[in-house]
Amino acid sequence: MLNKLSLLVLAMVLSLNIMAQDAKDKITLVIHGGAGTILKKNMTPEKEKAYREKLTEALETGYKILEDGGTSLEAVVATINVMENSPLFNAGKGAVFANNGKNELDASIMDGKTLNAGAVAGVTVIKNPINAALEVMNNSEHVLLTREGAEEFAKKQNLEIVDPSYFYTERRKQSLEKAKANEENRGQIPYSDLLNNKHGTVGCVALDQFGNLAAGTSTGGMTNKKFARVGDSPIIGAGTYANNKTCAVSSTGHGEFFMRNLVAYDVSAMMEYKGMSLEDASNKVIMDKLTELGGTGGIICVDHEGNVSMPFNTAGMYRGYIKADGSKKVLIYKDEE
Repeated sequence: MLNKLSLLVLAMVLSLNIMAQDAKDKITLVIHGGAGTILKKNMTPEKEKAYREKLTEALETGYKILEDGGTSLEAVVATINVMENSPLFNAGKGAVFANNGKNELDASIMDGKTLNAGAVAGVTVIKNPINAALEVMNNSEHVLLTREGAEEFAKKQNLEIVDPSYFYTERRKQSLEKAKANEENRGQIPYSDLLNNKHGTVGCVALDQFGNLAAGTSTGGMTNKKFARVGDSPIIGAGTYANNKTCAVSSTGHGEFFMRNLVAYDVSAMMEYKGMSLEDASNKVIMDKLTELGGTGGIICVDHEGNVSMPFNTAGMYRGYIKADGSKKVLIYKDEE
């Protein structure tokens, strides 16, 4: 017969196994590929198919890491790499051009367990900026590195460095030329034009089997941006935030408004200090507070229970999720559920 100590040990083992299974039953991965004036009438069947396939690839890449016991940070980086390496999105390979004719890239990542974070801004030769953000978080005493300094750091971390021509795409070059022509003809691009742009920033949030949350965001910023402009994507609390107590958030939209509102952190704060649910907090921040200020865009969120929220106030947002129960969705337009 088992003695009391043996029974106690057995009970503890069973309890730990149940807790581990319960945590694995909550693993979740959510992505976005940008928000804006994304209308079905303007999308060819071929283009829509390409977006859905790439979003699905990104989702499945990250989720497999979670299924195999990987961490939320590992899943976030791998997922964003898929989108950074695709010319479809305004990040990495498909980044838009700044006014100076360069592709200036930003990215950030945050660990919900430790509240540690890393970011880079204005980089032009780092193939995958999200990898550089991770290195800043793990191997420096800083949170945000910029431009040449960030590139020098990335080289020391043996990250892949590419010639700036790697980021060239004809579609983005034409967008820059159109923006410059509009600016010359009208003196300055109307504010409404900026608000109606497609914001192709990419992002990912994840919950792993260890109960840890992580969030990451990567972008090329705004077409025709000047004076080394930096948006919300590399700003912790604006474009990216993660806290195991509450949720993980990644933003996409008109960055100036997301910075003014500290959108990503605001969702977490409402959950922590007001006891709001993820859905209520995220909708309040995007549909009420951001909208009232005049900002456009959206966010993806996952909380520590695996609940998902993806609110946006634009015509569309490239988005999707996979949950432990097997449910998977890839969505583009506002009226899709």
